Amino acid sequence: MNYQPESVPARLAKNVYEVDEGNSHIEVHQDAVKATGSGDLLINCCPAHVYSRGQDGRIDAEFAACLECGTCLAIMPEGTLSWHYPESGMGVQFREG
Repeated sequence: MNYQPESVPARLAKNVYEVDEGNSHIEVHQDAVKATGSGDLLINCCPAHVYSRGQDGRIDAEFAACLECGTCLAIMPEGTLSWHYPESGMGVQFREG
């Protein structure tokens, strides 16, 4: 028996997301991120690659792909990020344990 594990992107693609369009559960406080220089930290910490830097230097959050692990909230300096779980019935539904 030869077990071949799937790649992380393949495993993440099995998740189901109920997206609360127009009601993000993540807010990046741009001025605070810029003042603390923590933008790259935010971009690099997320396993789902939710955060990216726009052409204007702002940090964008693609909240629909969020795994709700809370890593970003745990590591970011205070005041740089507002984060809460999506409303009931919304957000990620994991398909692998």
